[in-house]
Amino acid sequence: MATSPADEARIKELFKQALVELFEERRELLYDLFAEIIEDLALVRAIEEGEATETVTRAEVFRILGGAA
Repeated sequence: MATSPADEARIKELFKQALVELFEERRELLYDLFAEIIEDLALVRAIEEGEATETVTRAEVFRILGGAA
């Protein structure tokens, strides 16, 4: 069954309204979503920076951590 362009526009508008109502009623969902996105982007950036740096041995890491404690 094919839908007309008017039906598609109406479905799109109803979907938008439903999303707006959802986020108005449950703001924490939107906050959590953006927090997760920001955390993921920060992790990606940290991984990229780590890949561009010199590698060190496990012993060197633990030596530094032991000295900081």
